[in-house]
Parts: sequence; C-alpha cells; structure tokens
Amino acid sequence: MTEQLRDGYDVVVVGGGAAGLNGALMLARARRSVVVIDSGAPRNAPADGVHGLLAREGMPPAELLERGRAEVRGYGGQAVSGEVDAVTRDGEGFVVTLADGRAARARRVLVTSGLVDELPDVPGLRDRWGRDVVHCPYCHGWEIRDQAIGVLASGPMSVHQALLFRQLSDDVTYFAHTMPPSEEQAEQLAARGIRVVRGEVASLEVVADRLAGVRLADGTLVRREALAVASRMVARAGFLAALGLRTAEHPSGMGEHVPADAVGRTEVPGVWVAGNVTDPAAQVGAAAAAGAMAGAQINGDLVAEETRLAVAAHRAPFSAGSEARVGELVAGDRRHGL
Repeated sequence: MTEQLRDGYDVVVVGGGAAGLNGALMLARARRSVVVIDSGAPRNAPADGVHGLLAREGMPPAELLERGRAEVRGYGGQAVSGEVDAVTRDGEGFVVTLADGRAARARRVLVTSGLVDELPDVPGLRDRWGRDVVHCPYCHGWEIRDQAIGVLASGPMSVHQALLFRQLSDDVTYFAHTMPPSEEQAEQLAARGIRVVRGEVASLEVVADRLAGVRLADGTLVRREALAVASRMVARAGFLAALGLRTAEHPSGMGEHVPADAVGRTEVPGVWVAGNVTDPAAQVGAAAAAGAMAGAQINGDLVAEETRLAVAAHRAPFSAGSEARVGELVAGDRRHGL
C-alpha cells in the first residue's frame, strides 16, 4: 500500500481488516471519497487460513486482505500503509494523524482497528499462538479434531471453551492452573468426560517444532497435541483518547471494547466502529458484515447532513454562508463525477 494521503476525505477508515475493507467498499461504491489506513499487523496473521467464511474457506488471510484492497481501489477508494497516532476534532470534522506525521481530514471516521490478545504469562505460549495454541473452536477446531486437546484456564470463558472443544475430540483435558473450576463447573466437565488437572502450569513442551505437552510446576508432563487458551481481548483504541472515547469492559468478561449501538455508532458523533474493536467474538464474516453496515450508516448520515444544508440553502438562497456551503457540496459532487 504505497498511495499517498490526500488532505481531505468523506471518511477515513482506521484499520484494514475485513471490517474496515468492507466498510470502505460500501462507501466507495456510494461514491464517497474514502481511505483505509492500516498498520499491517493483522491479528490473524499467524493463521494458515480463514475459516467459516462462505466461498473463501481456507484462504490465507493475506490473500483475503489483498483482494479486499484491490476491490476498494477498483471503486476509487484508497488503501494506505501507516499507523494512526491520534484522531482529533476539527470543527465539524476530524483530523487523523499518523505516527510518521502525515495527516488527513475527515468528515466521518470508521474505526476497525481490531484488538490485541493478552495471553497468560506461560513460557512458550506466545511462540505457538495461532499454530497449535488456539482460542476459537470455530476458527481452528476442525484442524485439531480428534487430537489430544488441552484447555488452559485463563478467564471466565475457559470452562465454556472446554465444553466447545469437547465437541471436536473425545480427549480433552482442562488445566485448572490458577483458576480452579467451581463445583458446578467441575460437575459439567466431569459429565462430559473432560479430565481436570489441578496445579499451576509452568511451561509448554515443544519437540521438533510441535507441541508435545504441558509441563506443570511440579514437573509433571501432560502430553497434549494442541492447547486452547481464552485470551483477554483488548481493543486497539488508544488513538481515540483525544475524543474522550475510551474502551470499557465487555459484558462477556472477555476483555475491553469500544461500546457502540447495533449499527456501530459510538457516543462521539461522527465516529463509528465495526469488527473486533467493538465485538471481540466476531469472526471474519461477522466483522465484514458489521463493516458493511457501518459503511451504509455513515453514508446515510452524510446524505442527511448534505440534505439539511441543501434545504437551508434552498430556503435562503441569498445567504452568503449557505451559498458557500452549497458550493462546497457541488465541488465535492464534481470530484466524484456527479
């Protein structure tokens, strides 16, 4: 992504994953000037393929994104590499500033910057992430079906996670680690034939670049071929602080998100969110759908604003202020060939 930023856009999209690209696609097809700014560090980069996405099953994540960028560009949108440092208010719009000093003005902002996975402090865990250490049964479960699967207790969703992975294998072990299950949870695990191993996990054992097992603090090695971990998911949203828009705990207890309504509208007028930055559990298909919804809503919001201004100008055709503003709108229409 080598294109240069222009000074102003109808919409700046922060984040170039499925949500951001699909939102930009909707906006570009509506003849809006739109740019996607992406740092090039997708959450699913370690994964071999995208799963659960109709007609794109197993496609490498990088290929999916490259196709998405090409489609956005095909309708006149831009895709630019860069890391957004801050989004600030500028009159009725916004200024989006990048870490390298570049900046662009926007009438609206769509934030699709995703999240980061915070993992338990267990040696070897991060190195295997996305390979044989996984988190989602729908994203990775088929690939580890019928294997010896471990589930590391790491959050409020861990027991639920173990029950989901039990659907995929008869050999599931729950490592209580520092979060022993309640009596009710222990009964659920026992009823489903899930072995509970108590004691703190010290590290992962890797042999020939494959997970061999889980090493406990007392030295015991429990052999496992795959390990599921419920990460704490934290939205990438620090660059919104100047707008007073901050993350909050997600109702599920899975981590932090940027709250929004059903169509992605935040409490800050003019700012929308879509994908994992607001919905930590959203898979690629759901994130893309949310991006499309937010894009359509943003376009509708811009149309409503332009219509209000046009009506005001129509009622007072000799008002200098309204005449100037209508001229800006006409100039914008000409840029898009209207």
